[in-house]
Amino acid sequence: MDIKPAGSQSSGKGPAEYFTGTVRIDPLFQAPDPARALGVSVTFEPCARTAWHTHPLGQTLIVTAGCGLVQSWGGPIREIRPGDVVWCPPGEKHWHGATPSTAMTHIAIVEQLDGKSVDWMEKVSDEQYQLHASP
Repeated sequence: MDIKPAGSQSSGKGPAEYFTGTVRIDPLFQAPDPARALGVSVTFEPCARTAWHTHPLGQTLIVTAGCGLVQSWGGPIREIRPGDVVWCPPGEKHWHGATPSTAMTHIAIVEQLDGKSVDWMEKVSDEQYQLHASP
């Protein structure tokens, strides 16, 4: 058994090549082989968001604070709130982030396939975000 005490893992900034705006990533766990699970807590400041991306084995998001947005390629923007659980199937192109006025935190859980858990794509443009995020 391995216990990681709260605060024992350093927070990091979401890399600008994969995120727009201010994003903090707090590692939670990375299961050792043969397990493949990886979990992080991600906090998006207002207007912050991921780039478009996919996951080879899918992704589960558990919203813990604030109000956010999520969209699958070609689909409608969806609002997400604390307690909501979002499943993004393997290979589904999507993005997620905060609303224009409210920060959002979620736990993201993925499995790694051959050491890879995400395929990053182009950024969500301000026009795409505003088009869908406007009230």
